Amino acid sequence: MTYQALARKWRPQDFASLIGQEPVVTALRNALVEGRIAQAYLFAGIRGVGKTTAARVLAKALNCERGPAADPCNECLACREITIGADLDVLEVDAATYSKVEQVRDLTESLRYGPARDRYKVVVLDEVHRLSRQAFDALLKIVEEPPPHLVFIFATTEAEAVPATILSRCQEFRFRRVPVETLAAHLEAVCRAEGIAASPSAVRLVARAGEGSVRDAVALLDQLATYGAGSIADDDAARLLGGFDFDLFHRLLAAIVAGDGAAVAAHARSVEQEGWDPRQLFGRFLGYCRDALHLALGGTTARLDLPPDETARLQTVAQGAGYENLLRLLHQLLAIEPLVRRSEVPGLALEVALLRAAELPKLTRVEELLRGGAIPAASGGAPASGSGAAPSAREPARSAAPAPSLPTSSPRVAAPVPPRAAAPTPAAPAPVAAAAVAAAPIAVVPEDSNNPTAAVLHAVARRRQVLAAHLAEAQALHVEAGELQIFRQPGDLGLAAALQRPGNRAALEEALAEVCGPGARWRILDGAGDALPAPPATPDVESAAADPKVQAMLDIFGGTIAAVERTATEE
Repeated sequence: MTYQALARKWRPQDFASLIGQEPVVTALRNALVEGRIAQAYLFAGIRGVGKTTAARVLAKALNCERGPAADPCNECLACREITIGADLDVLEVDAATYSKVEQVRDLTESLRYGPARDRYKVVVLDEVHRLSRQAFDALLKIVEEPPPHLVFIFATTEAEAVPATILSRCQEFRFRRVPVETLAAHLEAVCRAEGIAASPSAVRLVARAGEGSVRDAVALLDQLATYGAGSIADDDAARLLGGFDFDLFHRLLAAIVAGDGAAVAAHARSVEQEGWDPRQLFGRFLGYCRDALHLALGGTTARLDLPPDETARLQTVAQGAGYENLLRLLHQLLAIEPLVRRSEVPGLALEVALLRAAELPKLTRVEELLRGGAIPAASGGAPASGSGAAPSAREPARSAAPAPSLPTSSPRVAAPVPPRAAAPTPAAPAPVAAAAVAAAPIAVVPEDSNNPTAAVLHAVARRRQVLAAHLAEAQALHVEAGELQIFRQPGDLGLAAALQRPGNRAALEEALAEVCGPGARWRILDGAGDALPAPPATPDVESAAADPKVQAMLDIFGGTIAAVERTATEE
């Protein structure tokens, strides 16, 4: 007898042998037992997961001499003829070559007659999405109102290409990818039955290469068994399946995590020198990085399809890199993957993608920049301290980042501010009240029920810490008769502008109502009689783009400057 390929030899002949599709099998078996036979079924899924096989098994179960039954007997004449494709009442049509409207019309005319021998006439339309729009229209009427003896089974890998008018008249079943563990167990059973010697790691490598398709995995197993004369070595499986050297992946990931661009470039150039496909290598490297991410999360090593020694090495790199860095790396590589896959020069695209990934460790996190952290020299940061002019008197208070929680230190208190009949002069500044709070950073705003001014600042800080910090920089604050008097510093125009913003105004008024009750008011007064200078000029785009922190943010997010607005703190 001639040799029969393993994919055909091990094709399931009943529902019990259909692996990885338990929900579909349960639904079809219950329908057969209860006699709830639909007029049309749609089996959708990727290649090689059992769509056409399930259609044949369903046709046998419908026409079995002992049926309709949950499983065909595979012994009666109808079951044997359907298995070999010789049953006149079970038609298997390839829609890819039967797509013309005239052919579909001839088919529908022949289906109006009853079956020659079997209980049902079953029509299996494979790759039904290949039918033309006119062919679907010709098929619609008989699918909607078929004769009682007729059952349609549509199989497709692209269910979204099937018209909604057809889908609405079918019971739809989605065939999922078979998990690696289930597929590996099936391949081990095939190896035992066929006398093929293969290690568990080689079998798992074949199962993973099948990408969820049973037919593809069994065909690969057959190819490897033929190459190894009945045995499958781990090295042969890795080489024939297009596998790559795990040591290359390890060295490449370690160089990226360390930010070593020279090493990354050398490893990327070796890919084409070794004759590997850059696109395929990039896809496998993504899977390797995903395994590292799972290990960094504390996942078990038993679920990784890697040799034990390679798993231990990968775990060391993953723990050193950290979960957040690996997550950022995977996010960037996934964004570049379409460019590598579609590039006409994939080797160059791979090298650029990996070199760009190696720049990630050199970047400063956005949280650090927002907290006023230092920018690396490579990003154009400011020169080291000790060079250049000394900072101004107001710069320390500005550089201090707002504290995440309010400390309990006491604010500075000045003398009371009496009512003034006229504006004070520079020689005779207005005295300050004992209940007023002088300029202080937001880090010293406690909650004090006995001090209404401190209570107002604390209430503002709970809503907007930046506004509270700006108020604390005023010359003095005074609460009297339900009114907050804000004495601004001489020449400070930014405080008034900040309080005119709707959000800041609402936060201040809510804080005043909370402390002083409804109807509380506020106003801004000059702390000295000095003439106020004109407001500073609005910065332009060019000056903002020259700022090193702005440059770093643009590099991180890949953005552009649309407009520049001076904040209250800058003013």
